[in-house]
Amino acid sequence: MYYQSTRNSDLQVTSSVAIAQGISADGGLFIPSEIPKISMEELKALADMNYAERANVVFGKFLTDFTPEEIAYCTSHAYHVKNFETEQIAELTGAFDNAYILELWHGPTCAFKDMALQILPYLLTTSLKKNGEDKKVVILVATSGDTGKAALEGFKDVPNTEIMVFYPDQGVSSMQKRQMATQEGSNVTVCALEGNFDDCQNGVKKIFTDHAVKEKLANAGKMFSSANSINWGRLAPQVVYYVSAYVEMAKRGDINFGDVINVVVPTGNFGNILAAYYAKNMGVPIGKLICASNINKVLTDFIETGIYDRNRDFYATCSPSMDILISSNLERLLYLLTDGDDKQIREWFGKLSTEGKYEVSESVKEKLKNDFVGGFCDDAETKKTIHDFKEKYNYTCDTHTAVAVKVYQDYIAQTGDKTKTLIASTASPYKFSASVLEAIENAESNADEYAQVAHLAEISGLPVPQSLADLQNKAVRFSEVIQKEDMENYVLKKLNIIA
Repeated sequence: MYYQSTRNSDLQVTSSVAIAQGISADGGLFIPSEIPKISMEELKALADMNYAERANVVFGKFLTDFTPEEIAYCTSHAYHVKNFETEQIAELTGAFDNAYILELWHGPTCAFKDMALQILPYLLTTSLKKNGEDKKVVILVATSGDTGKAALEGFKDVPNTEIMVFYPDQGVSSMQKRQMATQEGSNVTVCALEGNFDDCQNGVKKIFTDHAVKEKLANAGKMFSSANSINWGRLAPQVVYYVSAYVEMAKRGDINFGDVINVVVPTGNFGNILAAYYAKNMGVPIGKLICASNINKVLTDFIETGIYDRNRDFYATCSPSMDILISSNLERLLYLLTDGDDKQIREWFGKLSTEGKYEVSESVKEKLKNDFVGGFCDDAETKKTIHDFKEKYNYTCDTHTAVAVKVYQDYIAQTGDKTKTLIASTASPYKFSASVLEAIENAESNADEYAQVAHLAEISGLPVPQSLADLQNKAVRFSEVIQKEDMENYVLKKLNIIA
């Protein structure tokens, strides 16, 4: 199987080249030339496998230039109890109003990004070796809170790599900031930006596609790659947990093999729900894909109208990992919905860059609504959902999962759809202790961060993840804050390419 650029269908590279490069030189995203299929018999066979073995099957369909031994090496090292606090890797809870919550946050940084970023370093280093690449790889990352820490943890001290993470200074929770600021590793750099996540993401993409910058790196024996979900090596692992969750639901007797389920995903950058779309088109019986947004509801509006418009107020919310107005992975979906019309993709995303807005065709609008439903809620509704869900089920949601729960509840009220549903839970509530406590107790807390963590443990009954508990005594290593205009010089200076 080959991979094309969403902006140049004639470009064809192997999966290992796509993973090593991260993003196409033309600014497009790599996408497999076809969506491989998984049969019902194959799904049934996965029931007797563990998570890593299920991943081997899915990756074998997408990463066809990897040998089975190379894939098994990557999965066995990533999906292991030394990296995750549960043998299941992704934990499936019981039923809540006909829905099941898939906890994707039992990895080392307590967020769903670990599901991909524990394996990406293995996929990347294997890809480089396969292609005879001996340059040092510089991983550039823009984060709205979770990707950054997960990437730092995945790539810390990985030989022949350096990783640099940029996050919006006022756009992450205090726990997320502390996770990044105290990061260990000899090859890591963390920097805050004055601005929002879109500023970070735009800056990183601009540096990636600047030929002069890439030439300077090459002369220094280095090359860029990405750990953001623009890298196919980030998206493919996310497909795995939707395939695995369906199999697990059937194995447990929650559904029968062949039954259709809906999937609800809280998302800002669209990667997590796009992975579910891939799983559906592989053959996993998934019905509606319910896209849950916070008050920065650019995706909800797009699904409803077919107009993508980032020219709007930006809100900093209690679900900061979704505070995004430019959803990068939507480009991949639109490429699929236009049957690979790269000219149309260039036109739409050119307009997004210059005008901040584009409108898709009627045929694409129709295809979009066949699969996707959009919904959103504001902070008040998010916190009320956390409170009510805790009262009714004694289950504590983080602020992002609560958005998904609320949007699911709204969907049921509007449609009466009783289809069993999988809700993606993307972060531990301890990453957002202040907001979760405020929601549960209907009062703000003036206690310090770790007093809040201790109190949340007391009222939730959830054990505090060891990785978060250990942060309390770690020294802050990174505290720089720069302007978005200074990103390129900052990168080149940190890499010792300019003085």
